[in-house]
Parts: sequence; structure tokens; C-alpha cells
Amino acid sequence: MADTRTVLAPAGAAIRRSAAPLPTLRARRRYAILLAVLAALAAGAAFGLLAWDNPMPVGSEGFWRIANLRATNLVVLTVVAVCQAIATVTFQTVTENRIITPSIMGFESLYTAVQTSAVYFLGAAGVVALQGVPQFLLQVALMVGLSLLLYGWLLSGRYGSLHIMLLVGIVIGAGLGSVSTFMQRLLTPSEFDVLAARLFGSIANADASYLPVALPLVGLAVIFILANGRRLNAIALGRDLSTSLGIDHRREVMRMLFFVSILMAVSTALVGPMTFLGFLVATLAYQFADTYDHRLVFPVAALTGFVVLAGAYFVMKNVFAAQGVVSIIIELVGGTVFLFVILREGRL
Repeated sequence: MADTRTVLAPAGAAIRRSAAPLPTLRARRRYAILLAVLAALAAGAAFGLLAWDNPMPVGSEGFWRIANLRATNLVVLTVVAVCQAIATVTFQTVTENRIITPSIMGFESLYTAVQTSAVYFLGAAGVVALQGVPQFLLQVALMVGLSLLLYGWLLSGRYGSLHIMLLVGIVIGAGLGSVSTFMQRLLTPSEFDVLAARLFGSIANADASYLPVALPLVGLAVIFILANGRRLNAIALGRDLSTSLGIDHRREVMRMLFFVSILMAVSTALVGPMTFLGFLVATLAYQFADTYDHRLVFPVAALTGFVVLAGAYFVMKNVFAAQGVVSIIIELVGGTVFLFVILREGRL
């Protein structure tokens, strides 16, 4: 009997080690190096945005005065990167699909419809009327309310299917997009130019007055999702296995989708649509982190998102003088990666 225990003990230890998020010393070192490299790139990108084209000597009082004026854009970049990264990874886990993103639920179509309606009914002054904290909160509330209505109706109905929910989300997004396109056709050229500037994902769209409201909302959602990283690991196993582990699958999915909707609503209302940012960041994070544990994937995704977003912002602002319209590069690179993944996987 003692011999049997001696044989089984190392085998059991080996199984536990293989089930660990980072089972080997080499994997742990690789992950630590990865985080260090991403943190260094993020810090370098942040300093570059503060120092590039700054006429004052580095470290002088004038340098930091100008840098402080640019710090708001850095905060916005951080908020958007964290929102898109955390929301997309979480959404792909609960839907058990690494290709679809929260944008498929119609968040960006709703944002476009709200902005287009303001210009259509109120004229060019409609965009100005939509500025300010009350209007920002209204947009966030509309997006989150639509999500809760959709989730509660389709996940608690007699069908109770995520796939039906996604399909309905696509149809709603397409319908809102069609209505927006119709109204845009009826705008004057000057009104359309004003609207077009708002429909591109741009850091210039962000207003510093939104941050005192956006930061607590994002912080609440991120803290909840990070605190439930182990539950996400169980949800990723599927409905049957997670239920057998004692997880109330439907309840946990509803909670996760609620906080995902907050993150996506804040990001979209803050800077505008960025369809492929979340997909690009999540895909890179899965490849870089190479682990199933969400508590390890999330930091990699957030840092990767900041590096990608800061790089796109730097290029568009300082090379093309496009006032920080980052969605052009994001959509080009993200769309290319999306097509590559689709062609490689051969399925949605």
C-alpha cells in the first residue's frame, strides 16, 4: 500500500501542475517577461505622447506644464483600452466564441443613431447639444438599458439561448444602422461634415468633464470582473461543466454581460465607435499570455490595448495630423487580423 501511495503521489502532483495556469517555471518566466515588456512599451508610449513635439526641455517646469495639458488624452486612452480589452475577453468567454465582439450587440449602431438623430432633428447645433455630462450619462444609460432589455428578455425567455440573443443583436444593429444611413442621406453637406467628425472613433471626441463620471463606472465594472476571474474560468468550460462545478451559469452570464455593457457603453460614448479594437487586442492577448486563467489574460489584454491605441494615436496625430482619429488604423489592422482568423479557423 505504501508503494502504491508512493507511485500515485508524484502522478497526482504532476496532474495538479499541468492544470495550473502557468504549469512550468519556463511558462512563469515567459509571462513575467511578457508583462515587463508590455509595461515598458506602455510607459514608453505614454512618455512619447507627452514629450513629442514639446518645445520645452525635458524635466523643466514648462515641459511638465505642457505635458499636463496632454495628460487628459493619456487618461482617455487608458480608459478606452481597459474597457475594450476587459469587455471583449469577458464577452468572448461567456458566448464561448473568440471571434465575435460586444460591438455585434449594436452598441456602436445605437451611438451612431443617437448622434445622427441629434443632427437630423436639431441641425448642426445638435452635436453641441449632445455635449456635457447629462448627455453622456443619457447615452450610457440608453446603451446599458438596451443591453439589459435584450439579455433579460432572451436569456430568461423560453428559448434562453445566447445564439438567439446574438442574432437579435445583429438584427437590431443592422436596423439602427439603416435608419441612421437614411437620415444621413437627408442632411446638408455642412451638417454631414459635422456629424462625420463624431462618427469616427477619435480621442478628440472625448471631453475631460466626462472622466469624473466615466472613471468610477469603469472602475466598478473592472473590479467586479477581475474579482470573478475564477468564475469566468469555470464559465469557459461550458454550461454543463460549469453547472456541475456549482456555478449558476445563467445568473453569472447575466452579471458578466451587464458589466460588459457598462464598459462598452462608456468607451463608445467617450470616443466613438471602434469596431475591431477589442477583437484585435483580445486575439493578441490570447496568443501572448498562452493561458486559460482570465486573471492572467486581463493584464496582458489591457497593456496590449494601451500600446496599440497609443501607437495609433501617435501616428494619426503626429504623422498624418488627423487630430487623433485612431479608428482608421485600428479598423485597418483589426479588420485584416479578423479576416486572417476567419480564414484560418474556417468558421465563425
